[in-house]
Amino acid sequence: MPNSFDYTIDFEHTDFRKHPHLYRIGVGEQGVLLVEPYKSELLPHWRFRTEAEARHSAETIYELFEKYLLHHDFVGADMARKYLQMGFTRARRYANHPQGRKYAKGTLGATKDQPYPYSAGSKNKANAILPQAEDATTNEKARAAQVFKKYWDQARAHPEYQQQKLAFKEKYYHKKSPE
Repeated sequence: MPNSFDYTIDFEHTDFRKHPHLYRIGVGEQGVLLVEPYKSELLPHWRFRTEAEARHSAETIYELFEKYLLHHDFVGADMARKYLQMGFTRARRYANHPQGRKYAKGTLGATKDQPYPYSAGSKNKANAILPQAEDATTNEKARAAQVFKKYWDQARAHPEYQQQKLAFKEKYYHKKSPE
């Protein structure tokens, strides 16, 4: 599939700013910790321990998102969008499960023979989900998640982001017919 994230790329030696044609948007947060130089530019700003840290982090990452858009660097903008999304999902994980573990340890474990959603992701997906924290909707991490959610929603809906995403897909995902 043309939109599938390609994990066969040599990420250690690939500069996606110089080779944007190799980038695939993928699903969700795919590639967020692989695609350079964006990982090195965004990761140092990514924090969600407290609401205040999340606010500073999300504001900084969103500023970088807008800078990438201004420079017509869709890959950078999409990576910044992924960091905002990851801020939300990770903060929510810790809001729901303060220890960071969603699944109980057990012997079930997922196998490749099981149907989705057990066919991919955590080897513990077939195990029971641990109880949600009583204050999962109001605790510090929940508030941090809301900060990231606001900026993530803003990034996804940004008209220039939408336009550049469409142009990127048209340029790199569709084969041009011979003339």
